Amino acid sequence: MRPLTEEDRAGLPALGETGWGAVEGRDAIRKVWKFKSFSEAWGFMSRVALLAEKLNHHPEWRNVYNVVDVTLTTHDCDGLSDLDLDLARRMDKLAGEAVVQRDHSLPITCLCQERAKG
Repeated sequence: MRPLTEEDRAGLPALGETGWGAVEGRDAIRKVWKFKSFSEAWGFMSRVALLAEKLNHHPEWRNVYNVVDVTLTTHDCDGLSDLDLDLARRMDKLAGEAVVQRDHSLPITCLCQERAKG
């Protein structure tokens, strides 16, 4: 596996429009989805897990209740590769109507935290 060339990186702005953003200090991209429920978030993760296994390319991710926070990078080449761009696009399709938190500098709150605030 080879890292993306400058020419390959031309696809990154299109991913940025869907909410993927650069990870500071790493050659990686990140996206945060907020689903309507834990069940929807888990369903998304299950579908992605099956796809990731098929591609033999696995995301770094974190799930808290209805939130799924994903970072993509290819560990084999220590940076972004075509696998990351492909998986990102496929994840976007699988996410359906989930809300995307575009500003990654903001705290990420799950539905239970939002409900507790009233």
